[in-house]
Amino acid sequence: MTAMTESPHPFQTLTPSFIMDAVESRGLRCDCRTFALNSYENRVYQVGIEDDLPLIVKFYRPGRWSDAQILEEHHFCQELVEQELSVVAPLTAESGESLFSFGGFRFALYRRQGGHAPEFDNLDNLLILGRMLGRIHQIGAVRPFQQRPQLDVQSFGRASVALITQRFIPDLYRASYTAVTSQLLESIDAILADSGPIRYIRTHGDCHAGNILWRDNAPHFVDFDDARMAPAVQDLWMMLSGERPRQLAQLETLMEGYREFCDFHPRELRVIESLRTLRMLHYSAWLARRWEDPMFPRTFPWFNTTNYWGEQILHLREQLGALTEPPLTLS
Repeated sequence: MTAMTESPHPFQTLTPSFIMDAVESRGLRCDCRTFALNSYENRVYQVGIEDDLPLIVKFYRPGRWSDAQILEEHHFCQELVEQELSVVAPLTAESGESLFSFGGFRFALYRRQGGHAPEFDNLDNLLILGRMLGRIHQIGAVRPFQQRPQLDVQSFGRASVALITQRFIPDLYRASYTAVTSQLLESIDAILADSGPIRYIRTHGDCHAGNILWRDNAPHFVDFDDARMAPAVQDLWMMLSGERPRQLAQLETLMEGYREFCDFHPRELRVIESLRTLRMLHYSAWLARRWEDPMFPRTFPWFNTTNYWGEQILHLREQLGALTEPPLTLS
């Protein structure tokens, strides 16, 4: 009997030669320098260009977004740039195209942006970030996404739990995981029903420190790959950390800058812990969905071990308690 061999993952096609051929298909000339950047959902490389500055090329994960959804992200970024916001948007060809294809992959090109992760502990930085996000959301609220999805309990919560329960959770922890996630989802449903109407706008969607590059005392926002309709607070809560007094001080500073450009309804503060919970559930499911990509077992070897699921259930139980705490408030 002939042994079966696993099919190579599509991203294994992305050799240095293939990457340079893709870039040169756009009329550029590479200088043979390619450097892989940290990116797991897609693949991103810095590519040297002859007699010019290097460019960043992003190859989209096949099957994740439709062309229309990717272009909607591109148009949002370009809309922000037109309003003189420091957002790293995809470069456009003379024809206006920003999404290209080569060898079965879709890709986009970006200018290289230097910088480091912002210090969220620095209140002066938070004031600047608040102003920037206020301007982004002021534009994001003008019109909705038509193609991009909405952050909701079904896709981030229930679908994530279903995947983990059916295919990944060890029998040892199945009952515990099922019990705690059922309680979490019931609590989130109740909180959202209690919070009153919350406006959903176009957001960055994944506004953690790694997607903000700080340089020359200013933030430069990158990677709008997770852009979607969501409450404005989705782009704010990941900048809050520490004990409650510290978070309150951070929130007040963020809001001082944010409200210079955009209104914010305090009822959104009630859903912060719900959004955090959904992110936790979605993160485990994201790792699970991508496990066939060879980069994931190499990069996240601790995932799907017995220890991981034991610790995950403890974190989820702690989060169940956080959902019952009084929400943050603005003075």
